[in-house]
Amino acid sequence: KFKEITSFLKPGDCLVLNDTKVLPARLYGTKKDTGANIELLLLKQIEGDVWETLAKPAKRIQVGTEVVFGDGQLSAVCVKELEHGGREFEFRYEGIFEEILDELGQMPLPPYIKERLAERSRYQTVYAREEGSAAAPTAGLHFTEELLEEIKAMGVHLAFITLHVGLGTFRPVSSDTIEGHDMHAEFYQMNAETAELLTKVREEGGKIYSVGTTSTRTLETITRDHDGKFVEASGWTNIFIYPGFEFKAIDGMITNFHLPKSTLIMLISALAGREHVLNAYEMAVKEHYRFFSFGDAMFIK
Repeated sequence: KFKEITSFLKPGDCLVLNDTKVLPARLYGTKKDTGANIELLLLKQIEGDVWETLAKPAKRIQVGTEVVFGDGQLSAVCVKELEHGGREFEFRYEGIFEEILDELGQMPLPPYIKERLAERSRYQTVYAREEGSAAAPTAGLHFTEELLEEIKAMGVHLAFITLHVGLGTFRPVSSDTIEGHDMHAEFYQMNAETAELLTKVREEGGKIYSVGTTSTRTLETITRDHDGKFVEASGWTNIFIYPGFEFKAIDGMITNFHLPKSTLIMLISALAGREHVLNAYEMAVKEHYRFFSFGDAMFIK
């Protein structure tokens, strides 16, 4: 059972959690001129009211196409065409965008989950607080408030960083070589308090365990860019971790079972070794573990 994670942790260790909060970022609307159904998934805010989106069906949308949502309280005009179905839209509305999005938007569940969630909180971690993600950092979904309190009571530190998850994280590798894959950039930030805590844990011999691939990518980006040190930092990362990568920040990680041919399975293979990962997946299939977003977890240490 996941709650038995406590048996693998020791006083002085630290769990690093991604406190990003998922936006209700999936919008269903119609083209103003034809009434055709259009779906937009907000990926990231470019500037002001301009957002990068994933549009379906993208072939119906050119620069100048206007899409209307709800009863017209929100509309959007395509201002730029991108590859892979991406489009930049400028949104038009009266009032506060986040409130309108909360009313009209739906949680951006992965396509293999067909049901709508009765409770939006099911696709948020209990510690989510910084809005901006197009997907949940799903390794964190295993933690309850009670389990986190139990972990803290053991003398294990909890540290929080933010990485807003974009769909690029989950896009399969389709290039002939790993080096040919282009990672989408995602926004991250770590405050001074977290940097100081992680530095102290390392100095005192504690282990640093990241919760999820997003926390891992954030920590490894920061330490790679600052001579192996934990510092207050923010920016955009497109770090791509695959076998051969030298980890500077973490001693282990908690993560779910990922899709084949994904950058995520390459990341965990870089940490655990390809053979260990294949053996773990073979056992998971044999024992009927659940995979992907609401699935079971593994602890690599």
